[in-house]
Amino acid sequence: MKKKILFAIPSMMVMLYLLAGCAKVPQAEIDAAVAAIDKVKTAEAALYVPDQLKALEDSLSAVKVAVESQKSKLMADYGQVKNTLAWISTQAPVVETSATKQKEQMRTEIESLIAEVNALLEENAGLMLIAPKGKEGKVALETIGNELNAIKTAVGEVQNASAEGQLPVTIDKIRAAKVKAQSLKDELNAAIAKTKKS
Repeated sequence: MKKKILFAIPSMMVMLYLLAGCAKVPQAEIDAAVAAIDKVKTAEAALYVPDQLKALEDSLSAVKVAVESQKSKLMADYGQVKNTLAWISTQAPVVETSATKQKEQMRTEIESLIAEVNALLEENAGLMLIAPKGKEGKVALETIGNELNAIKTAVGEVQNASAEGQLPVTIDKIRAAKVKAQSLKDELNAAIAKTKKS
């Protein structure tokens, strides 16, 4: 009986050692997840879908922490780590596609806003011709003219920046230009309407 117990203990130790050896760090999956996130970054996800990119990066950070934790254990278990890595590898292409779509939507919106601002500039140029030109009107028209020139300059800058791919900053600038151009149109229309009533 003692011989059987003595023989069983080393056998169990060997089995435990073999089991511990079977649970290896899933390095290939980690490398694949890192490569997938790098590809997402190349698609400029940080600019267009930063929250989605952060979710991937946070998951990868959690994997690294879990791997270090499991390395210190006799019976390492990388099941949850592998699940998270699989999720990262599956989700990364979705985030990449989302970033590409967001970029294209932004580009389309910028092009549309440029056309709208240019149309407003033309309308404002026409309104300037019929706006009241009295003493006060002359000063106001000069100010409006300067503001319209500033908008034209902004549109040119937006077109150049957009061509260079600087879309997130560009879209804010063209939105502001549209608001300003519309405001000037309203101001000119109000001045013309006021003259007609007098």
